[in-house]
Amino acid sequence: MLKEFKEFALKGNMVDLAIGVIIGGAFGRLVESIVADLMMPIIGLMTGGIDFSNLYLQLSGAPAPTLAAAREAGATIAYGNFITLLINFLIIAWVLFMVVKAMNRFKKKEAAADPAPAKETLLLTEIRDLLAKDRSKS
Repeated sequence: MLKEFKEFALKGNMVDLAIGVIIGGAFGRLVESIVADLMMPIIGLMTGGIDFSNLYLQLSGAPAPTLAAAREAGATIAYGNFITLLINFLIIAWVLFMVVKAMNRFKKKEAAADPAPAKETLLLTEIRDLLAKDRSKS
């Protein structure tokens, strides 16, 4: 059973998947930092100094000065955080789209490089095989 697990875990696809998950996690954190630390402050500055991390709608309790205080007081809708995560998602989705598009283009070039044999070649191969078969019968 241990041998079967070892064969399964060390298959090429499993190792590729593990590497992809690790790189994907690191890429996600990188995009999160780019959005939260670089893009959102610039967008906030262009929109009059809005701090997106502190945008919320308080549903219950007394009004609070910060999102953390509002969450302690009751239910909130943190739509600023949602906007930030939506921008994260759009960036990651765009990058993945571009990677898949590049891979598909590469696969098309690879497929075009290996054309199917011509009809004449197939016919000659079939004739050769039939002649070889007849010789072996004689």
